[in-house]
Amino acid sequence: MSEDFYHILGVSKNASQGDIKKAYRKLARKHHPDINPGNREAEQKFKEISQAYDALGNKAKRKLYDEFGEEGLQSSFDAEKAREYKQWGAYQQQARAGAAGGYGGYESYEDIFGDIFGFGSGTGGSFGRTASARGRDIEHEMSIDLISALKGFETEISMQKMKPCTVCQGSGTDPGAEISTCRACGGSGRIDVAQGPMHFTKPCPQCHGHGRIGKPCPQCGGSGRTAGSERLKVVIPRGVKEGSKVRLAGKGEPGAGGGSSGDLYLIIRLKPHPFLERRGDNLYMEVPVTVGEAVAGGSVTIPAIDGQVKVKVPRGSQSGQTLKLKGKGAFNPKSKRAGDLMVKLIVKVPKSEDPQLIREAEKIDAFYGADIRKDLRL
Repeated sequence: MSEDFYHILGVSKNASQGDIKKAYRKLARKHHPDINPGNREAEQKFKEISQAYDALGNKAKRKLYDEFGEEGLQSSFDAEKAREYKQWGAYQQQARAGAAGGYGGYESYEDIFGDIFGFGSGTGGSFGRTASARGRDIEHEMSIDLISALKGFETEISMQKMKPCTVCQGSGTDPGAEISTCRACGGSGRIDVAQGPMHFTKPCPQCHGHGRIGKPCPQCGGSGRTAGSERLKVVIPRGVKEGSKVRLAGKGEPGAGGGSSGDLYLIIRLKPHPFLERRGDNLYMEVPVTVGEAVAGGSVTIPAIDGQVKVKVPRGSQSGQTLKLKGKGAFNPKSKRAGDLMVKLIVKVPKSEDPQLIREAEKIDAFYGADIRKDLRL
């Protein structure tokens, strides 16, 4: 799509998220295929409006769009993940310098005193530590429409993430290079840093506590990880709401030193629907009715999550009157119960200048019996 998303929605680049949402809802109602059956131009316009809102209605995507344009929204372009990879590299350096051990991140009590007195372990470097560390959890936003969220669905997504290096199998060491005993520590992995009554040692800075020396892997530079992508099957349970987290166990960043992988959390972001709104577990919908249906009552058919349902309109219904359809709302995955569908009746008056309509309207006015605005005061 070449046209600017802000122009499509008719808002300025400084518009608030609330103004963007209002503009989308107004345009979506006007061009929705259900309102314009068989109108291909309206259908195309609705698609453009939806694409524009998908980008601007989400703060994170809007930031990418403002910075990179449409290119920043492509699946192959993930600026946020690129920044995360850089942070992950720094994390790996820290992990090798202070990964989990029996003393709150230290290999021994000597390392604790080493940090206090300034002769810490200094175990960073390409070879890495032998201690394992669990990979980081990852959070990724997933934007879906309200109906899909209410029904639940299965899909596949492509994720950019760090993966174990295929050359060194995650060890960080060049598998083709010779590994020799460290001369600095004689293969013990530790060296003396103090003499006297309190004798301290620390991991050897040459071999980083391994006792052996090798060359860093040329593919990953010794980190044991390389950037890659992975296709994941995702099951979105029915009833997820805005901000819900869907966990994919073991699909986060890979661990270090044989540690387990972290988890991937999909943060659900819902696109607003032009006719339906969710509040808690209840759904709200405005349903237009004719003057005759409101006066005489009757039955009207409306769409619901599980198909078409009939709603009984009471005789003498007023515009704005709300009817409750019990159990027809959103399913709650925790309570295993569904909310209600709240139907707000909107009496629609026919738009016509036909003299007969005017005469019939005057006849209806005669049945009011009293001034309907007599109690209206400021």
